[in-house]
Amino acid sequence: MKLFGGLYARAIAWSKHPHAPWYLGGVSFAESSFFPLPPDIMLAPMALARPDRWFFLATLTTLASVAGGLLGYFIGFWAIDWIEPHILASKYADTYHMARDWFMRWGFWAILLAGLIPVPYKIFTITAGALTMNLPLFILASILSRAKRFFLVAWLMARFGPSIEARMVRYIEWMGWGLVAVVVVAYLLMRD
Repeated sequence: MKLFGGLYARAIAWSKHPHAPWYLGGVSFAESSFFPLPPDIMLAPMALARPDRWFFLATLTTLASVAGGLLGYFIGFWAIDWIEPHILASKYADTYHMARDWFMRWGFWAILLAGLIPVPYKIFTITAGALTMNLPLFILASILSRAKRFFLVAWLMARFGPSIEARMVRYIEWMGWGLVAVVVVAYLLMRD
């Protein structure tokens, strides 16, 4: 089934839209507190389409993500009693328990790691607030981890994307379905 080629073409077209940076900032902000999709799905094609703006795009994504993380932190700080039953009844229950466990063990390092890996970052930001993690440390860990991730994605796409784009388009279906398989396997392993 062909699905990813059309999505890729659409993402590249959207990334060239004059308002694309605003959309990227909005997605980056929302993902850190309540939105399900990571900003990488917009950042990568935008850096590929405009390699000369990769640094600006990575900076925008990082700052918006950290600001959204602060919203998540304050949601957890002020509304955990109301929101926790909803989290526990959702598909994020296991991630929430994992986040609580990580914070109890590692504190600062938990948010640093969560900002780098493909876990629902919003659950970690909410949990950080619920457990009243030191706010300056939370901000520092968020900046460090999110900047490392987004600058790496943007730089790789700007540096190597244009030279490999033709090959990437040729194998986009294989790569897309391979990524789906990796996500499913990772999800199944995290559940156990």
